[in-house]
Amino acid sequence: MAKKTPGISETNDGRWRVDKTIAGTRLQGRFTTLKEAEYWLLNEVEKRRQAQYRRPDYPFEQAAAKYLLESEGKISLMTEATLLEAIMPFIGHMNLQQVHDDSLRPFIKARKQQGRKSKTVNASLGVVRHILNLAARKWRDSQGRTWLEAAPMISMLPLDDVRKPRPITWAEQRRLLPLLPAHLQRMVLFKLNSGVRDDVVCNLRWEWEIFLKELNCSVFIVPPRFVKGRKGWRPLVCNRVAQSLIEEQRGKHPEYVFTYQHGRDQKSHAMETMNNSGWQKARAAAGLQDVRVHDLRHTVGMRLREAGVAQVTISDILWHSRGTMTELYSVAQVREYLDALNLIADEGNRINANLEMLFREKAESLQSPFRRKTG
Repeated sequence: MAKKTPGISETNDGRWRVDKTIAGTRLQGRFTTLKEAEYWLLNEVEKRRQAQYRRPDYPFEQAAAKYLLESEGKISLMTEATLLEAIMPFIGHMNLQQVHDDSLRPFIKARKQQGRKSKTVNASLGVVRHILNLAARKWRDSQGRTWLEAAPMISMLPLDDVRKPRPITWAEQRRLLPLLPAHLQRMVLFKLNSGVRDDVVCNLRWEWEIFLKELNCSVFIVPPRFVKGRKGWRPLVCNRVAQSLIEEQRGKHPEYVFTYQHGRDQKSHAMETMNNSGWQKARAAAGLQDVRVHDLRHTVGMRLREAGVAQVTISDILWHSRGTMTELYSVAQVREYLDALNLIADEGNRINANLEMLFREKAESLQSPFRRKTG
């Protein structure tokens, strides 16, 4: 006679009864045949075994909240929070395993209909991709299981709608600067003589300064968190115009180089961004609505090229290349940067004019409403 399965017994009416406790759960049932009872019990046991090892379902909004909490102190935290805020209505309620290219298409379509550039959309997609990678590789539950079995491949949009750089001419610079508030005028002029990003100008600190007597100039050693890609410390070398601005600001604030006075207290405060209402009003008044703050950086690159500076030096000044600490503290290297940047302190060293600038300057001299009247 075949051995009966534990937990299954025959009743007085010839039917079969299941009464078994598995991991604290009591399983009960009545069946016509022994085979049916055994099949049901085996199936129930297997379902509970699988449930014991199955990953919980984590909604994307929970993963996003975890990521933001772990990113406290990160300089790009507010930007990433804004990028996530735009995408949460589309995928926040979904479980992590439901987030993939297909489920992201409605978000992409909506953002493009709003006129967003592919680069902006990709920024949100990039944060999503990073969170999914963390869920699949780093974050684990109490059982040692990752939040996600494997991260899907999140496709980026092709950058076929990228806006071309729009450097400004010297005439446009002379037109724009007087229209800016005084504090912003100094920051723009500093950027036009250094080529650094606007967040570096806003956050420039006195503690980063090293003054080189040999060259009579200041060098600011900017920490990695203010360098795109965080590729290490980078030098900001001040040419004669930038140095004069530094000396003008010295002593105004104990921590920040560039500040502005806000409110009745007349206290100096650090700037959060150069792309503020003051900038936008001034560029509109100057007829330069298509010029962005970042275009001032493009302007520096173009002017260095026009002055005949070697491409490798231009890349170093704009922090496009990776430098070693030895290079950063080499006086010879700093002299190379200083000599190059002094060439763009005015337009007198323009030996290799940019064709686009020549066409724009000619068109402006004939058509611009800002053209100087003669006669």
